[in-house]
Amino acid sequence: MEPQVYGFFMPSVNLLGIGAAKQVGQKAKELGATKVLVITGKTVEKLGFAQEIADDIRKEDIPVVFFSDVEPNPTDKNVEAGVNTLKTEKCDMVVAIGGGSTLDCAKAIALVGNNGGSIADYAGIDVSKSPMVPLITVNTTAGTASEMTRIAVITNTETSQKMVIVDKHITPTISINDPQLTTKLPAELTAGTGMDALTHAVEAYVSILATPVTDACALQAIRLVGQNLRNAVENGQDLVAREGMTNAQFLAGMAFNNALLGYAHAIAHQLGGIYNLPHGLCNAILLPHIVKFNLDAKPERFADIAIALGADVSGLSPVEAAEKAVDVIAKLGQDVGIPNGLSEIGVKEEDIPMLAELSMKDPCALFNPKKATLEDVISILKSAF
Repeated sequence: MEPQVYGFFMPSVNLLGIGAAKQVGQKAKELGATKVLVITGKTVEKLGFAQEIADDIRKEDIPVVFFSDVEPNPTDKNVEAGVNTLKTEKCDMVVAIGGGSTLDCAKAIALVGNNGGSIADYAGIDVSKSPMVPLITVNTTAGTASEMTRIAVITNTETSQKMVIVDKHITPTISINDPQLTTKLPAELTAGTGMDALTHAVEAYVSILATPVTDACALQAIRLVGQNLRNAVENGQDLVAREGMTNAQFLAGMAFNNALLGYAHAIAHQLGGIYNLPHGLCNAILLPHIVKFNLDAKPERFADIAIALGADVSGLSPVEAAEKAVDVIAKLGQDVGIPNGLSEIGVKEEDIPMLAELSMKDPCALFNPKKATLEDVISILKSAF
């Protein structure tokens, strides 16, 4: 076997811990910002901490402009409007405050802002030629890891399909994870984003691009989700659980940012684009069914996942231990209130063949540990229905 050479992508500076968000103004000054575009969603804007962060930036004598026209599944139109604001206001830095939708949109705005064209021009892998506008990301959820990845997902409004941008130039300059900001997340969002983090870690651990480095990140992320998600959902003010989930989603981001993902995400992207459904919720429903499909491809790895989530596999064969992974993932989803099937969130059964065809074209499908046929994907969707 030839020696494996692989890269590892993440921001060069990452701040984690209670109070980390208070350093945004200082970091913006250190990076030489003269005017900052603060990008956030309507919900986060109402909560107040986006304004607090903006005030911290202003204390460094740096003017701030707000842009909050970001939809829950950000679109190319949102990106275009943000780029126009960036250029009109002559901002030379972006600070994004929010969850995955806001952070993905901000990354796209910063990329197009310095490279020109439209975000559709950058769908694919490493298409851009130049770095983006300097970007500080402040995460307010514990699931997507968008604050530190080289990945953004944007909906094409003409086709209703999600465009996946994987680009080294879209990696944020500085990422910030402050568990205090996640305490205002409602239980439903905590559950969905937490299961999203688990999906990232599981798919990265069994990806065909997995490495010893991503394995370490993924397994610890899985352990932390198993130890903390139930408590975070039950009591949003539990800072120990919130910090555990913050670390879990960041580690999962480190894993999938490099090992990439699989069919849970390939299918979830279609559900989000067509039905405008929450990404984490789609992943949460799909994950046990994807794991069941993939079991025979890497049974030892799925056994590791079961153990990391607390399953007792003593005396079991590797295949039997792997099967436990399906059970413990499904039980975790049930415990945190994830719906039982896609029908409960509005997916139409007659759309399954179309969803399966689109899923097979999604870039994430390339890294799944087991090659799927169209009939396989249709079967997965039906089982998750």
